[in-house]
Amino acid sequence: MRASISVIIPTLNEEQAIGGTIRSLEGSDIDELIVVDGGSSDRTTEIAEALGAQVLHGPANRGRQQNLGAQRAKGSVLLFLHADTVLSTGFADQVRTVLAKPGTSAGAFRFRLDAPGWNMRLVETVVAMRCRAFGLPYGDQAIFVSRTAFDRAGQFAEIPVMEDFDLLRRLRRLGTISLADGSATTSARRWHREGVWRVTLRHQICILGYYVGVPPHRLELWRNSAPGTDLRA
Repeated sequence: MRASISVIIPTLNEEQAIGGTIRSLEGSDIDELIVVDGGSSDRTTEIAEALGAQVLHGPANRGRQQNLGAQRAKGSVLLFLHADTVLSTGFADQVRTVLAKPGTSAGAFRFRLDAPGWNMRLVETVVAMRCRAFGLPYGDQAIFVSRTAFDRAGQFAEIPVMEDFDLLRRLRRLGTISLADGSATTSARRWHREGVWRVTLRHQICILGYYVGVPPHRLELWRNSAPGTDLRA
């Protein structure tokens, strides 16, 4: 029996990216597209609605936005897609194939950045190595999961950062998290704006901080602050 797929996109002021992301889904074998907006002050929701997405409104918290989308979704498979990320052709068939494997609780795609340069390729390589070593992809790799496993894992924690990592750790207790053959290509805008090594370092320190018990609100303050912030604050 064919599994139905609901794609859920959390947004906040994504008018520059949301149109391209939604258009990239046209012609794909999905059953539902839900955009959950966190209070955008730009044309994000207008663009999403014009392109045929079902638009919901919620608080500006990605975990809560994604949970709201999941509650409204009708599909037996939930695919959480970031607003600046595009999936490769044939992704829906890959989602169904991965989740049909015995012992698999969830999946994601291979991480790609949409910019040239050896430093971008190095970031991709580091992410691939981490996925192989720990079996925990990033949220911008388009996490997908059956509704049954999502509910069993307890949905997303409504925390300011690391909500994807937190959910994947719980899903891993239910089974294997597998990577599809295709890619999730994410905008490199953040790496260009903040610097490749600064973004990469912040990602790794957030993961380390999460493991050693630094409260999520402190990780958020550090992630959004200038270098040199004391994690103990």
